[in-house]
Amino acid sequence: MDLFEYQADKTTAATRPLADRMRPKDLTEFIGQQPVVGDGSLIRQSVENDRIFSMILWGPPGSGKTTLARIVAAKTRSHFVSFSAVLSGVKEIRAVIETAKDQLKLHGRRTLLFVDEIHRFNKSQQDAFLHHVESGLITLIGATTENPSFEVIPALLSRCRVITLNPLTGEEMALLLDRALTDRERGLGRLGLQLAPDALHHLAAISDGDARSALNALEIAATIIAEQPSGEDTASRVLTLADVETALQRKALQYDKAGDEHFNLISAFHKSLRGSNPDAALYWFARMMMAGEDPLYIARRMVRFASEDVGNADPRALTLTMDAMAAYRFLGSPEGDLCLAQAVVYLATAPKSNRVYAAFGKINDIIRKTGNLPVPLHIRNAPTGLMKDLGYGKDYRYAHDYEDGYVSQEYLPEKLRGSRFYEPTDRGYEKMIADRLAYWRRKVEPDHEGSGS
Repeated sequence: MDLFEYQADKTTAATRPLADRMRPKDLTEFIGQQPVVGDGSLIRQSVENDRIFSMILWGPPGSGKTTLARIVAAKTRSHFVSFSAVLSGVKEIRAVIETAKDQLKLHGRRTLLFVDEIHRFNKSQQDAFLHHVESGLITLIGATTENPSFEVIPALLSRCRVITLNPLTGEEMALLLDRALTDRERGLGRLGLQLAPDALHHLAAISDGDARSALNALEIAATIIAEQPSGEDTASRVLTLADVETALQRKALQYDKAGDEHFNLISAFHKSLRGSNPDAALYWFARMMMAGEDPLYIARRMVRFASEDVGNADPRALTLTMDAMAAYRFLGSPEGDLCLAQAVVYLATAPKSNRVYAAFGKINDIIRKTGNLPVPLHIRNAPTGLMKDLGYGKDYRYAHDYEDGYVSQEYLPEKLRGSRFYEPTDRGYEKMIADRLAYWRRKVEPDHEGSGS
């Protein structure tokens, strides 16, 4: 940072939002994401050794993607360029590339390019900096809330490591808010305010793991309350639940001191859906809506339920629930409430299966135990003559060349030969899947048949 940058930063510091002022300056200040930034983590080691690599940060809003990119750039003394995929195109990318060449030639500095919402870039835009990532001219850090497997082109994804970030937990959110209230230099410490436990629970709940949202809400509440006339000393003011509700115009659920009621309601809702009781599910849904719960929080839980508890017994459940959430976003309350209510009844009355959820859990356990088992030779990609000579793709059977579009061959690593993880139920559409698998398994040739596990 030169003298002019320093003076500009100092001048605007007081007007910057609290969430921006409270950004961690280094990894030791980072709250949450310990598997990603904690001691011994890949990113911490790469920063400490100044051997940073291109990566895609995948996580929900407010999980620290932009902050992490800035810390990496600062600690590695790279030239940091940040822009949003929503506002930038190929022209801006080319300008960044030319600047990166100058930085390397004149100052010996690498360029770290941070692309927010990288999933918004189309193929040609991603192709524009693909070569420069591969050559090492720029180190790319992309941030996305969408699954990068679907939104980032394979060629670019193969040159980046995907780092997954999670929403902040309740404890982490409490630590974040407390730090912001007590920090006199960057936070609200000079106001001398405190936050009542139930007010803290409310802020954490409406933020849903989003650090930026929590800090913005706290700043609004603290600013409004601090400016109100009061007979007591400002330094002794405690932000109560009522204060926070008034400032944010959001009513809290009926929390007890530990905030248990919020979790009790969502638990009752989830279990009523699982128990196929539409009346109870609608009741708990209405209770949460009337109490001021964020409808999109409820919708997200329903989307999860559609995969975890309904699954392939009714594949339409996931689509309908996503449609209900989109409809609510389009209409808002109260019109959109009915769309969510429709999805509640559908989920409650749908056939249930948790077999996909169970199978996915088994597979994750197996991978943790067995590590990176080699891909069988016959299903490996063989784009070159050398690979074909090594046996890649040899004896692969093309399913469409066989009756019913099915051919018996092994697709799992040798060590897992014959293993079965997904065992469908006899409920709903999943019964059709079970019948189809049984039919295929009856056609299995003896030399390809394996024992189940």
